[in-house]
Amino acid sequence: MSPVRKLERFTLLLTVEGTRVEVSGLHRGGTGMPLVFLHGFGSTKEDYADVVQQKRLADRPVLAYDAPGCGISTCADLGAVSVPFLVSVAEQVLRARQIDRFHVVGHSMGGLTALLLADGDPRRVASLTNIEGNVAPEDCFLSRQIVTHAHDNPDEFLTRFAERVGDSRFYGGALYASSLPHKVRAGAVRAIFESMVDLSDHGKLLDRFLRLPAPKMFMYGEQNNTLSYLPALAEGGVELAEIEHCAHFPMYSNPPQMWARIADLVSRADSRS
Repeated sequence: MSPVRKLERFTLLLTVEGTRVEVSGLHRGGTGMPLVFLHGFGSTKEDYADVVQQKRLADRPVLAYDAPGCGISTCADLGAVSVPFLVSVAEQVLRARQIDRFHVVGHSMGGLTALLLADGDPRRVASLTNIEGNVAPEDCFLSRQIVTHAHDNPDEFLTRFAERVGDSRFYGGALYASSLPHKVRAGAVRAIFESMVDLSDHGKLLDRFLRLPAPKMFMYGEQNNTLSYLPALAEGGVELAEIEHCAHFPMYSNPPQMWARIADLVSRADSRS
């Protein structure tokens, strides 16, 4: 059994669209195609730290980082942190870490970021694992609350949002909600959510996802298996990965199955390269 090679911490000081950000990340050197992980709203890079426990992904280069305004990463203007801004951050982080072509895994907000990143330069992406990242208006069951439950006070909105998610009937909701105030700055929420809603409603995301040439997987929890677009994804050649005993958060509810499906796709995509 090979030893676990721990992830090393790094910090990057960047200027993105005129705004200063400090990005806190985890990385590992190695051989083969790098793995790039993008976390969801209210989560952090540590969602993916167990990559070091995955034998089938051993020795690969790894990159994960906190989005500005989330985790330890900071942003001089939290109101600037929209999804397009996060795509620009990803491009700069990849450049700074000298990663050109890669496998990308993105959850929720990170899945949408990964989709737009790949759509901007498809040649760079060896495979895309989209874990319930937005591709249609119905995916805004969390982000659309910025409209349906609007509040002038950002801290109050985040508190009430966490209460609603924590009281839901879905797997992982209470665990996720319990750490929200510690993982995302309230001042970043509005711009993130409004951009997610706008892109989901008007960005033709499903079409953009389907036309990506790289091997693609859409991962979703069994409690969300009524998503209306799943048949269209399957017909369009996207691999569907339904995770048992899970809703929106496979890394909390069923990580062994999540990691197994990610490793499967990465292995098959590498064999095609």
